[in-house]
Amino acid sequence: MRVAMMTREYPPEVYGGAGVHVTELVAQLKTMCDVDVHCMGALRPGEPDVFVAQPDPKLDGANAALTTLSADLVMVNAAAGATVAHSHTWYAGMAGHLASMLYGIPHVLTAHSLEPMRPWKAEQLGGGYRVSSWVERTAVEAADAVIAVSSGMRDDVLAAYPALNPDRVHVVRNGVDTEKWYPVEPGPTLERIGVDPTRPIVAFVGRITRQKGVAHLVAAAHEFAPDVQLVLCAGAPDTPEIAAEVGGAVERLASSRSGIFWVQEMLPGDQIREILSAATVFVCPSVYEPLGIVNLEAMACSTAVVASDVGGIPEVVNDGETGVLVHYDPADATGFEARLANAVNALVADPDRAGNYGRAGRQRCIDEFSWARIAEQTLEIYQKVSG
Repeated sequence: MRVAMMTREYPPEVYGGAGVHVTELVAQLKTMCDVDVHCMGALRPGEPDVFVAQPDPKLDGANAALTTLSADLVMVNAAAGATVAHSHTWYAGMAGHLASMLYGIPHVLTAHSLEPMRPWKAEQLGGGYRVSSWVERTAVEAADAVIAVSSGMRDDVLAAYPALNPDRVHVVRNGVDTEKWYPVEPGPTLERIGVDPTRPIVAFVGRITRQKGVAHLVAAAHEFAPDVQLVLCAGAPDTPEIAAEVGGAVERLASSRSGIFWVQEMLPGDQIREILSAATVFVCPSVYEPLGIVNLEAMACSTAVVASDVGGIPEVVNDGETGVLVHYDPADATGFEARLANAVNALVADPDRAGNYGRAGRQRCIDEFSWARIAEQTLEIYQKVSG
């Protein structure tokens, strides 16, 4: 079996959960079958099984949906000889779909998010959002198998695409490498940022996008206990407008209290691990989240989690055991922000409970979210659609 793994993100260009998923999945699958990676971005010299698809230079400056489709065609051409095409996100969905048609091979599609659930993407893509939505629908409805990264995501897939046969939709959750994500002692990263290790720390790691709820967290932080510090590892804004919106909100927050640290550059994993380990609480205020790998990373670092109760998050964060789930109601943003603040303050005021949640969270990661098991489940789906 030779798998053509099709993805936008691949190391060193990984900036979201889909990229993490592909990276870890490929590493495990290579011990079980042949895998060629077809990705986008910079060339990867010295990696003979990694094929980089770059858009037609004549499309330089065109809408991102067009350049993506151009790169997809390059992926399809390079995938000749594969026996299974496996695509991730709409960025590679058309490549998987066309490879299936051209070469007569099964197409497995992993749904990490859904375009109909992210209407704010129209801010970023303009008319390209209608193109990306068409690409996703076409690829999903024709795929031989769709992998949802949580049970909640499976429900969303079937709700968004009712023409899809439910028997084709499988749940294979995201995972976490607990040998890469584990609790560490405070180091130079906190000192460089300026964080006081003697004060409680609340951490956030994620992109600046409507989906991640950064604005809600910043609003909630106005009501955090006075000694709480907030470390926002938040960059890669979707648009200049949302960057300015969050920037203004952080500036107002920092003018009203001490201990606000905004890290906008993408930090390497060892530095993120240090921040997560030092945090009393990790907060995930997402308004849409198929699963949320970052919650697993925080839990693996033995950190208690406060998270919204959307999507697949409740399948990761056990309310009252590994953290606290906060109800999100899109019609009540103020109430959501107040509940976030209350949940954070309650855990900060009870460090023993926060510590117990953190230890239970790490054990849950070890017991239930290994990448080896995820690769085995994925390979079983390849075999099923190839039979």
